[in-house]
Amino acid sequence: MADLEGVVAVAAEAFRDHFEDRVCFAERLTLYPQGCRALAEPDGSVRGYVFAYPWRADSAPALNSLIGAIPADAAVLYLHDLALSRAARGGGHGRSGVETVIDLAREGDWPAITLVAVNDAAAFWARHGFAVADPPGMTEKLASYGPDARYMERRV
Repeated sequence: MADLEGVVAVAAEAFRDHFEDRVCFAERLTLYPQGCRALAEPDGSVRGYVFAYPWRADSAPALNSLIGAIPADAAVLYLHDLALSRAARGGGHGRSGVETVIDLAREGDWPAITLVAVNDAAAFWARHGFAVADPPGMTEKLASYGPDARYMERRV
C-alpha cells in the first residue's frame, strides 16, 4: 500500500466521528500488510481501503490506539475498517472489499471474521452474512464507538 495519506483522507471522510491517527494505520500495515488493501484510481488516488488483522475472539481494539503486536492468542480475523469515499460508493466496491476479507480469512484459516459496525452500518454487514454478537463485557468496550456500534461476526 503506497498511499497511507490517501487512506487517512478516506478514513476522515468515512468515519468523521471515529477519528484514528495515521500512526494507527501505519502500525496495522506494518504488523499485517496482507490485510491492508487500497482501492485506487488509475492516477493512484485512494478511493477506499480495507484493513484487517488477526485478533482475539469476542474483543475489539480501542479506537485510535496502537495494538503493539498481533496477539499470540488471536483466534479470528478482525475487520478494522472497510471504507469508501463518497465518489467510490455505489460501484460494488463494498461487496468487493468484503469478498477480499473473506478470501483473506480463508487463506489464513481463520474460522471467523469480526468487526464493529458503526454509522448505522449493521444492516450492510448483515447483508454480507454478519450477525450481531454480544459477548460478555462488549457493551462497555463499544461505548467509545458510539451508541449505534454493534459487534458482529461472520463464520467463514
